[in-house]
Amino acid sequence: MDFNILVVDDEVEVCRSLCEILVSRGYRARYESESAKVMDRAECERVDLLIMDLRMPEIGGIDLLRRLRARWPGISVIMISGYATVENAVRAMKYGALNLYTKPVKIPLLIQEIEQVRKSMEAKKPVEDDESFVTVDPFIRSILDTVETAAATNATVLITGESGTGKELIANTLHAKSKRREKPFIKINCASIPETLMESELFGHEAGSYTDAREQKKGLFELASGGSLFLDEIGDMSLGMQAKMLRVLQDGKFMRVGGSKLLAADCRIIAATNRKLEEAIGEGTFREDLYYRLSVINIRLPPLRQRPNDIIPLAEHFLKHFAAAYDKSAAKLADDVQEILRNHSWPGNIRELKNFMERAVIFAPGDTVERATIPEQYRGMNPSGAPENLHDRIDGAARDIIREALSRTNGVKGDAARLLNIDRKTLYNRMKKSGL
Repeated sequence: MDFNILVVDDEVEVCRSLCEILVSRGYRARYESESAKVMDRAECERVDLLIMDLRMPEIGGIDLLRRLRARWPGISVIMISGYATVENAVRAMKYGALNLYTKPVKIPLLIQEIEQVRKSMEAKKPVEDDESFVTVDPFIRSILDTVETAAATNATVLITGESGTGKELIANTLHAKSKRREKPFIKINCASIPETLMESELFGHEAGSYTDAREQKKGLFELASGGSLFLDEIGDMSLGMQAKMLRVLQDGKFMRVGGSKLLAADCRIIAATNRKLEEAIGEGTFREDLYYRLSVINIRLPPLRQRPNDIIPLAEHFLKHFAAAYDKSAAKLADDVQEILRNHSWPGNIRELKNFMERAVIFAPGDTVERATIPEQYRGMNPSGAPENLHDRIDGAARDIIREALSRTNGVKGDAARLLNIDRKTLYNRMKKSGL
């Protein structure tokens, strides 16, 4: 099959040279130097893999990665950066990147990774996601008991917790176990819809209600009639829309934009947010009365770092899932990989762990996920969990600063030395010590 690669970097010369290398290896490669245009290109062109810079003007690499993976969950992304720290690698993995490479990129390693991704995509087969909430934690089990009880009611539910903790999975469970399970389950991400469109999206509009409204449109409240409506990231909803949402929850009725007829809102509301709404209320960005309307039942999901006994069971669950999807024999985790998993803080929570395991399965050469095949930034973590000493931290910081300077000066060492206000000899000695 054809394998289409889109290179995204605001430095045109980087794009051109990388595309030339990829084309010479038999891939179909194009580039885009304006990050704001990437979503439109991905909409119009087939893209199997994106190789994308982390730092770009207009839309940064992480923000663009989030948007791309939300719109096309199956798209593969490799990030590149002149500042490839563990923190940046974790952020990239959190939102679905396969790896993060340091500039200047080691081309043989990148080509090896691209070829493995290509082969895995060719072999990948559809495997249904297991919707069960994997846990051995007693506290999480008590939460699931609450979900089971709440599902049987029509009460409004508010699910809170950090990004990636499984809020949507809980929402799915609430609908699947409810009396409304045979009816529609409609989802909307409140953070992704512009304020000017949100009212029409939720309530619909009548023909002629505004310039582009050529015909009547049903909103999500109508489409979810008899079922459930999931309002994800409700903490990002504008105050104006919050007032309208409160009115619907109070009265059980709404009107289409430009309409005069009251319609019944016959759907169960499930809302979720990663924001601390109590703080937002204090700041005046979220209505207290809406908060109490939404949180008839409040389910708070803890971050993965607070449920350490679930890390390995979850990792093994994802291992099994992706091994089936990619037709791989990977069936176990090496002991040192398990240690890394246990000692990592997982700021991206379950989503980060899932993305980590997908890549681990893709690159596992046999039946075991080995440390050598996981992303370099994770391999560099101290598997014992003991903190690094001061000298290690200073050396690491110096290495990152030099990489950033080299990136900003396109690898010209004399310019990098002047930027850092040191002489060339000092820079060379530091580079040699840091293994650069």
